[in-house]
Amino acid sequence: MPTRIVDIHPHVISTDEKTYPRDPLGGRQSAWSQERPTSYAQLLAAMDEAGVAKAAIVHSSTCYGFDNAYCMDAVAAHPDRFTGVGSVDMLAADAVDRIRYWAARGMTGLRLFTAGSTMQGQGDWLADPRSFAGWECAAGLNLPVCVQMRIEGIQQLNVLIERFPTVRIVIDHLMNPNLEEGPPYAGAEPLFGLAKHDNIYLKLSSVIIRQARAGKATPESFFSRVVDRFGARRIAWGSNFPASPGSLKEIVKDNLQALEWLPEEDKAWIFNRTALQLYPALA
Repeated sequence: MPTRIVDIHPHVISTDEKTYPRDPLGGRQSAWSQERPTSYAQLLAAMDEAGVAKAAIVHSSTCYGFDNAYCMDAVAAHPDRFTGVGSVDMLAADAVDRIRYWAARGMTGLRLFTAGSTMQGQGDWLADPRSFAGWECAAGLNLPVCVQMRIEGIQQLNVLIERFPTVRIVIDHLMNPNLEEGPPYAGAEPLFGLAKHDNIYLKLSSVIIRQARAGKATPESFFSRVVDRFGARRIAWGSNFPASPGSLKEIVKDNLQALEWLPEEDKAWIFNRTALQLYPALA
């Protein structure tokens, strides 16, 4: 078991809707953020209970849209435990200004939400040329960019990989491929094909671990292929708490068990070291 666990995908939601008003992307708020609002104080307590040392809090765009205030207020309150991964409208004329503004408030990574529980189809704007100024800004500030997307968006992603080879791109939930048919996981082959790009990183979350238990899939048969292709140094763990059901302690225990067969060195990278490389503010 890793001696220090770092989580690169928890969320926080305030119950103070006056100070932090809801404004979800697409106008539809995620069910989990309504049912399980979790303050940063509650996240901190959950981390202590679960044995999680530090966290890169991912801004909840399905609750707050592009207003990263609560995420960055959490970072300001506990800079020794948190850093922030924020969202910006990359197509907006002021995208660069907004990136710099939130970076000054503690944002050390960007996240682009192009598909998810409230946005089932793959967004067609990921590689829009209007976003390039924002990507150039991210490159200049050395901000990793998380992308929540589906495999259908790989063609768009390839445009960005080629144009911005110095930007570390972190793929949320491994693109949620269909794994039910089991080995050799033909549905995940487009994901495996990205391993040739050194700037592609993977976020191995509780979401994809759950999917790796569906049908004929098993965590060992799937993630052994993932680690073989990408190497543990380009994979970092994220809890998805509280969006995923269960306590953080339960999620940590379950996810460690799912990967217990890995060599200790690989687990150390996945549960700690890769996160610190992506987000040095947590080091």
